[in-house]
Amino acid sequence: MIAHLVGEVVEKFGSSLIIDVHGVGYEMMVPMPDFEACNLGEERKFYTYHSVRENAEELYGFSSLMAKKIFELLISVQGVGPKAGIAILSLAEAEEVRNAIANADTAFVAKASGVGKKTAERVIVDLRDKVGIPSHYGATEVKSVKMEEGSDEALDALIALGFPLKEATAILEKVDPSLPVEERIKLALKN
Repeated sequence: MIAHLVGEVVEKFGSSLIIDVHGVGYEMMVPMPDFEACNLGEERKFYTYHSVRENAEELYGFSSLMAKKIFELLISVQGVGPKAGIAILSLAEAEEVRNAIANADTAFVAKASGVGKKTAERVIVDLRDKVGIPSHYGATEVKSVKMEEGSDEALDALIALGFPLKEATAILEKVDPSLPVEERIKLALKN
């Protein structure tokens, strides 16, 4: 299994990137916020999900471990495949998508390409208790929101240490978000 790739972005098209890793080009589909953040020629790291089906092998990439975990939760829902999962994550940054699911914002999820109202409701019902508590309340706007620097690095670190997404977000709720990432992780682990 390919866990992550680090390489140079050599091509961008549609919602896919080609990443050159030591002379081997990997094509991967990425959410729109990640696609828009990439520039040709820059080196990037992507956490990957390798989808193998009877007639296709596809690689999906995410700039954060949290985004990958949300994607894996999304595709665990009946009727949501990898392309619908990417479409939902393309609505906004991963934290905004997570927050929309935690707030049971069906209208937000239903705005994704290829996701209808019933599928959006199923996503909310199946995942609301799995994504953690909301970081803020109210309807979520469909837009690409650039998260403040380092705002999800502590969450990514806790997930990498083996904490489930729901538990990691609950722990970080008790920690001052204005602290440096390393301090937030230390305090979260003490709790």
